[in-house]
Amino acid sequence: MELGLSGKAALVTGSSRGIGRGIALALADEGCNVVVTGRDAGALEEVAAAVRRKGAKAAVVALDLCEADAAETLIETARSKFGGLDVLVNNAGATKRGDFFALGDADWQDGFALKFFAHVRLARAAWPLLKERRGSLITIGGTSGRKPHASFAIGSSVNAACAAFSKALADMGKQDGVQVNCIHPSLVDTDRQGRRIEAEMQRTGLPEAVIRQQFCTETGITRFGTPEDVAGLTCFIVSKNGSWLHGATIDLDGGEIPVL
Repeated sequence: MELGLSGKAALVTGSSRGIGRGIALALADEGCNVVVTGRDAGALEEVAAAVRRKGAKAAVVALDLCEADAAETLIETARSKFGGLDVLVNNAGATKRGDFFALGDADWQDGFALKFFAHVRLARAAWPLLKERRGSLITIGGTSGRKPHASFAIGSSVNAACAAFSKALADMGKQDGVQVNCIHPSLVDTDRQGRRIEAEMQRTGLPEAVIRQQFCTETGITRFGTPEDVAGLTCFIVSKNGSWLHGATIDLDGGEIPVL
């Protein structure tokens, strides 16, 4: 299927590893030039090299999205390197798990600072460029925003906020010609999930395969997702074939969410 993305410019936050890395490489496969960004400069250079091997252009910006001028720096990079911006993927951010009473104000502030407020600023900064090219914005949230649970109170709240923010932007996007959607992945097989699995193995003494199956059973999913699963859906949404999809929050979840 020809997606019509060749030559377009994309910015993917949190693209040094995991879902963000998968999305950046998938967009490059479709011919997009990509601004990759995150905190790990070395990992970003590796991603950029992989993007270039696919025949696309890459720009690397290593920074903390919570910095006051981070959004402007990233948008200026997209403008100077690629002449504008067609696709923004707000993906960066992680939140602490744990007992509600053990998590303090700083944990909540950190959770919202990167995965929500930093992306609010980036959406604001990117909007004129996206409007100019009738581009697309996708936010990567998580199924906990649809099925909150006590051990992930911060993440559940942040992901619900991401979906609501995306819906609000989509309303504005109808007038400005900017497509806006949100994806809620379930458990995805990344380094972050690997650390959770390792911690549970150490706590219980059970083998990895057993822990993985327990996680799937407890979550109600058929299998762990992969970064490529999320990347494939992202590429479709921002392509000419997905252009009628607007204002949606899609549960990419292996069957986790049991309600309509």
